[in-house]
Amino acid sequence: MTGGAGSGLRLAFLTGTVSGGTGRHVAALAAGCQRAGAEVCVLGPAQARPLLDPGSCFAPVEIGGRPRPVGDLAAILRLRRQVRALRPDVLHAHGVRAGAFAALAGLADRAAGSPALVLTVHNAPPEGVLSRVVYAVLERLCARRSDVVLCAADDLVARMRALGAARAERFDIPASPAGPPSAAAVASASADIAADGRPVVLAAGRLARQKGFDVLIAAAARWRGQAGAPRTVIAGGGPLAARLGAQARRAGADVLLLGERADMPALLANADVFVLPSRWEARALVLQEAMRAGRAIVATSSGGTPGLTGPAAVLVPPGDDAALAEAVLAVLADRALAASLGLAARSRAAGFPTQDDALRRALDIYRALRTGRSAEPPAPGPLS
Repeated sequence: MTGGAGSGLRLAFLTGTVSGGTGRHVAALAAGCQRAGAEVCVLGPAQARPLLDPGSCFAPVEIGGRPRPVGDLAAILRLRRQVRALRPDVLHAHGVRAGAFAALAGLADRAAGSPALVLTVHNAPPEGVLSRVVYAVLERLCARRSDVVLCAADDLVARMRALGAARAERFDIPASPAGPPSAAAVASASADIAADGRPVVLAAGRLARQKGFDVLIAAAARWRGQAGAPRTVIAGGGPLAARLGAQARRAGADVLLLGERADMPALLANADVFVLPSRWEARALVLQEAMRAGRAIVATSSGGTPGLTGPAAVLVPPGDDAALAEAVLAVLADRALAASLGLAARSRAAGFPTQDDALRRALDIYRALRTGRSAEPPAPGPLS
């Protein structure tokens, strides 16, 4: 991306979470916009700071994953002060709670001279009746107050349009580029996996219910004791780590929970099959990485996954451990199928949007919004 494309732009990025790929995406956008000549500041939880380039502008605003009446009010007021001090042309919020905080802080009010508001919706609504009710209220607020709503999957686009978004469109979030792992890294990962010559089934992600690792463990229990049964490996941390470990022990399933890892290319190099058992996904970054690595893939037919993989994966219904077990064993038993899936995955991944593509599109949106705002009548008076 050439410098100068963002010259004169003042941008603020707001994120409520840095889990999964959200934090990396925000950090990549912020760094790219800064390189392109924009003035950039990131607002969000303290965990976001280490993801940013040294010396980058950062202001802490704690937006929790669940409602906290006192804490949320304090965060909204702090956000209002920070944005008014920064006076960005565009405020880009990531996540529905972040977008709702911006709207509640009065930062989507054109009459008050507020910045243009862009929202990226990364995930589907949470499970649970009360959580869904609260989330739906926040979604509607965001949809109607945002100038542009960018969605990580087509079903989210349809949902936000139905809730009243004037402009909602898909925005493909690319995985970070990664070169091939070194032989030493591959060997180290192999030692940690300790498969002893058995096939390796790899999955990775945050250990939360959405990711469906409980379904994968149930599938692994089904192939327990079979000749040539694979070693199942799950990389990642999260709130369900203890529960998933207990489930595997009760079921007698050969499942290794590796915890957080920073060597995904090396782990993928050791995998015979990569599994994405999620109950819902948009365009999972780890799935993009697995496709670029040319792995044979079994995934669920949820969210944006079928559109991402096309025919380069075996797809099963989410939540169906029997279908998942059958699909994994079928790929492991058929080397020609596994090889063709890997080749198809690598070929399809070659055409994925890059981080430069995402940056270029984001800057186009920001510039258009700034131009549109500058053409409007001036605000009635100075900010109080």
